[in-house]
Amino acid sequence: MQITLNELTVGMDGLDRERLLEDWRWLIGPSKQPILLSAVGDAFVQDEHDGTVHLLDTAAGTCQPVAEDEVEFRRLVTDGRWATDHLAVDVIADFLRNGLRLASGQIYSWKQPPALGGEFEIANAGTADIGLHFSMTGQIHEQLRELPPGTPVTEVRFDSGSR
Repeated sequence: MQITLNELTVGMDGLDRERLLEDWRWLIGPSKQPILLSAVGDAFVQDEHDGTVHLLDTAAGTCQPVAEDEVEFRRLVTDGRWATDHLAVDVIADFLRNGLRLASGQIYSWKQPPALGGEFEIANAGTADIGLHFSMTGQIHEQLRELPPGTPVTEVRFDSGSR
């Protein structure tokens, strides 16, 4: 199955880039802004101070550097092996083969987030509003960050936007 970059990413037209990752600021800080959103719900963010590009992995709750600057990042995105690893080509191909398609303003998301015990499988996959996905995953990981691995989670609370 041939996958295009347009199927691996989602457009940011109409999104408030300043507020999109508000619920992730505890991890990424104030100087990183989104420059590309992967269709699987991750964000590539660029640091306004030094130009480095980082991958915000919303399933793992991590933010790791991937490129020294935007020029290197743009080169990496066109590299097939790198794209397979960082843009979840195989996962999206599976979603598409199983009829899971994105509408405008949507992103692939896990019905039960892996951080809360959800599995990385098609039965747990769905679509979500882009802003809602980033808000909910950021709030979940912020609440879980102080807990030791394996701690049972009985409750997660969501702030509806009063930050």
